[in-house]
Amino acid sequence: MKRNKRPAKLKNRSIMPCAKLKKFTPGKQSPTRGLAGLVSIMQRLRGPKGCPWDREQTFESLIPFVIEEAYEVIDAVDAKSPEMLKEELGDLLFQIVFMCQLAKEKWDFDIEDVINASRDKMTRRHPHVFGKTKVKTSKDVLKHWARIKNEEKESKNNKGYLSDIPEYLPALLKAHKVTKKASQVGFDWNNISQVFEKVDEEMAEFKAALKKKNTQRMEEEFGDLIFSLANVGRFIEINPEEALRKTIGRFIRRFHYVEDELAKKGKALNNASVIEMEKLWNEAKAKEKKRLHR
Repeated sequence: MKRNKRPAKLKNRSIMPCAKLKKFTPGKQSPTRGLAGLVSIMQRLRGPKGCPWDREQTFESLIPFVIEEAYEVIDAVDAKSPEMLKEELGDLLFQIVFMCQLAKEKWDFDIEDVINASRDKMTRRHPHVFGKTKVKTSKDVLKHWARIKNEEKESKNNKGYLSDIPEYLPALLKAHKVTKKASQVGFDWNNISQVFEKVDEEMAEFKAALKKKNTQRMEEEFGDLIFSLANVGRFIEINPEEALRKTIGRFIRRFHYVEDELAKKGKALNNASVIEMEKLWNEAKAKEKKRLHR
């Protein structure tokens, strides 16, 4: 990950099962490898003689790094590169360890508590594996998961059924999760035709708002239209966030193809005609399709 005023990344750290974490001893030059070693490094970075940048960080200041590292993991998966994925998973893990160290300093829980909480949750939510519950299909698993999760939420006195969906998820992903969760309690269409009818209805309302040139109304109706399209994706089991992300990736690749081909002719993007760029765009599209059908 590229960032300003940040020390170089830690690389080539592997994860081992979490045993009792050893406390870091100042002056040790070769900390334990694996997860315990990474925790020891984090303790040192945050210590009295540690890194000034790391010592200044807070939960809030780390949020952009957590998000960026998560997306870089996605990039590594898309790239199908084991080495890249190993590195990016390590970078994401480092952010988790960093937050756990802040939590230890402020609230008296650490990485072991986080791991144990996750272990307990996964055991609790898989009664068909660790208990006596019987399931036949993955759909049965999801129903049990939703029921158990809802029971957990009720015990925590949350505000509502949808209140546990993270506030700051990307909007398309959040729309997918909201409609999916609502569908698990029966709030759903009966068939895809009904979903398309809703899309048509929202499109008509958006066009009507567009004619009236009412900015606020246009924004509302445009949002409704996107939400209805996200619901189409959810209904046919396509994640709209993933679909749009891949579309953006294709657009960038094709645009770069146009740029590169123009450069070979000694031209820049702003000197080429729309007709010329569209021709090269179609070439890029045709080459992509040819590669896919090999």
